[in-house]
Amino acid sequence: MSALQRLCRSVNLPTIRSFTTARPILSESPTTTKPAGLYQFFENNEPLPKQNWTGRAWKADELRQKSFDDLHKLWYVLLKERNLLATQREEAKRLRIPKMVWTNSGRMKKCQKSMARIKFVLYERHREFENTVSKTVE
Repeated sequence: MSALQRLCRSVNLPTIRSFTTARPILSESPTTTKPAGLYQFFENNEPLPKQNWTGRAWKADELRQKSFDDLHKLWYVLLKERNLLATQREEAKRLRIPKMVWTNSGRMKKCQKSMARIKFVLYERHREFENTVSKTVE
């Protein structure tokens, strides 16, 4: 029994249905690196992983030094992270776990800030390009 389940039982929540994301083993291949399908939206094949400390959001100065391809890749990594966090939030709602017990709002904000800063940096680059083109035409 996980620490989260024990904590939920000590809070005297209504009966919680059990939920597992374990996939049936089709082959005995020990080298399964990436989860496929919907399992990409669960961390470590757990519906609600343990709370752990995460890093900070990307700063605009750091993003300005990245190439367009790097920013494009980072955008999709952050998009996948945002979808994973939304899945966890909905799973916590489904299990009726109070926000005091489990929340991922800090990670969600960091993800949203980073995505907003990527858009801002790309807008700055686009604006500079437009200014350069307009000066060249004149």
